[in-house]
Amino acid sequence: MVSSLNSFVEKGYTEDYKAQVSGLKALKSGKIYQPEEVKVVDFHRFEGSSDPGDESILYAIETSDGGKGTLVDSYGPKSDTKVTTFMQQVE
Repeated sequence: MVSSLNSFVEKGYTEDYKAQVSGLKALKSGKIYQPEEVKVVDFHRFEGSSDPGDESILYAIETSDGGKGTLVDSYGPKSDTKVTTFMQQVE
């Protein structure tokens, strides 16, 4: 995951996002985005080598105001329900 994250950062995806009940929060700027303001341009899924239940997903996100960054979540039963709910609303 680190190499994928570094690759996105090299392409300008430098913001970190966190899903909240109110929307997707840009951690550096503090701005909150709604699903219609967010576009997923790429994503990578990862599975732990020793534990198949240790899965995660890395999203590369662009926002309507030109923001670019990443969002990380567990994948499968350990996923964050706020991330899952938000991402289901994103086109």
